[in-house]
Amino acid sequence: MFPFWGNSFCGSEPISRKSYLERKLKFLTWMRDDLESRLAGVNAAVDTIRQQIEREDVGA
Repeated sequence: MFPFWGNSFCGSEPISRKSYLERKLKFLTWMRDDLESRLAGVNAAVDTIRQQIEREDVGA
């Protein structure tokens, strides 16, 4: 699931600790951004369903 940051068995040469941390930060930032966009979609769906329920309650 997680990328193999700097593991020598993947054919890459050893990297500095700074490079390792920068790559890890880039990946985790990407993960956070992806999760934020998914959460925004879920929040929109929740709001839509709440609005539908409110409309049905007013119309009943």
